[in-house]
Formats: sequence, structure tokens, C-alpha cells
Amino acid sequence: MVSFEFTVQDPNGLHARPAGLLIKEAMKCKSKVTLKKGEKTADAKRLFNVMAMGIKGGEIITAEVEGETETKDAETLKAFIEDNI
Repeated sequence: MVSFEFTVQDPNGLHARPAGLLIKEAMKCKSKVTLKKGEKTADAKRLFNVMAMGIKGGEIITAEVEGETETKDAETLKAFIEDNI
């Protein structure tokens, strides 16, 4: 498993548009992608799960990537998040 942390830069948090973009990017991964915020976890490939986390701007989120291509998938997601979230 590969994990990394990121801070949500959008002051409105992970609302519908950026969450949708993140889900689309996660769907391209062969690996399982999980987001964690405190005690809450969500499958990053499911919009309602991500939206239910109520992620606000400035919060630190942990992404866990697990699978055969986890290293490549984690690098791809990290780059995407740095540019878009």
C-alpha cells in the first residue's frame, strides 16, 4: 500500500465539481483508492462516499492506494490532486 497526504486548496472544499474530477481520475486506476479524514473513510471511486465526508477547504486528507499498480497510480493521483484539488 502507498499513501500520501494532501491539503484541499479550494476554499469551498471538495464540492461536487472537484469531487467529480477526482472520482474520474481514480476510476482510471487499477488499484483500490481510499480517502481518509480523521475517522471517516471513503472509496475514492464513489461520488456519494466522497461527498459524504464533508471535506472542507484547508483540511488534510490521506489517500491510500493499494493494488498491483499502486506506485504508478499513487504518483498519477498525487500529480492530479496537486494541479486540480
